[in-house]
Amino acid sequence: MRHERAGHTLQASALVNEAYLRLIDVNHVDWQNRAHFFSMASRVMRRILVDAARAKGYLKRGGGDIKVSLDEAVLAGATPFQDFAALDDALNALESLDPRKCQVIEMRFFGGLSIEETAGALNVSVGTVKRDWRLAKAWLARELDES
Repeated sequence: MRHERAGHTLQASALVNEAYLRLIDVNHVDWQNRAHFFSMASRVMRRILVDAARAKGYLKRGGGDIKVSLDEAVLAGATPFQDFAALDDALNALESLDPRKCQVIEMRFFGGLSIEETAGALNVSVGTVKRDWRLAKAWLARELDES
């Protein structure tokens, strides 16, 4: 969120609030460890942003009225549809090739974790996270350029 333009309507607190509401709504999750929690939280934040972006794109093309929460309405007005939809498709492709690299992207990009925090959550070295981060970003850039 820190890379968004000034005056942006999407607030990080709204995203975290919506993620929290979705996480507490999950029935009987047996949290295995920190990595499991951070992975799930990052995945939920990714879903919120992608769903909001796709809903915005749907509405731009004359879609029908849909009910959204106040937080989702703020999110939907904040991000370009093409970017998050294409990013989601590329991340799905990356996950099928290398799930850890996808987790690194989700934790860093959607979860906002530092390299050190990501390494700790995934129980890998900082160097491994740096390599995964660098390679995954390059792979995603190529995928997004092609689409």
